Amino acid sequence: MVMRTKSEYQKLPLVYSCSGCSSAAQAANYIALKLDRNGVAEMSCISGVGGNVPSLVKVAQSGRAIIALDGCALSCTLHCLSERGVTTEHHFLLQDHGIKKQYHADFDRVKADQVALEVTNRLHQL
Repeated sequence: MVMRTKSEYQKLPLVYSCSGCSSAAQAANYIALKLDRNGVAEMSCISGVGGNVPSLVKVAQSGRAIIALDGCALSCTLHCLSERGVTTEHHFLLQDHGIKKQYHADFDRVKADQVALEVTNRLHQL
């Protein structure tokens, strides 16, 4: 885990993820947490953005780069941000990275770790 000051975190891109009931959604949430804990991005709350919570919408609209992680083609994260006029610089659809959506099942942690590394590497290339 990378320890950063509050001002250092505020310079990082924001990462939002779905965290619904499917294994793919839980993988997206896990990957976003890894990006946050590894100091790659600062995770913020997509349900607060979708629910129009003023302080969380303000963070999303702050002009920082946005990473959206969606488990499936429904792209709930992307839609929540769009509803508040927030565009993403990076959108990762986990099904395009080999993560399968299953209900009533846990996600494959090994596969999620691989995708987290892919996302991190892609962000560092930009």
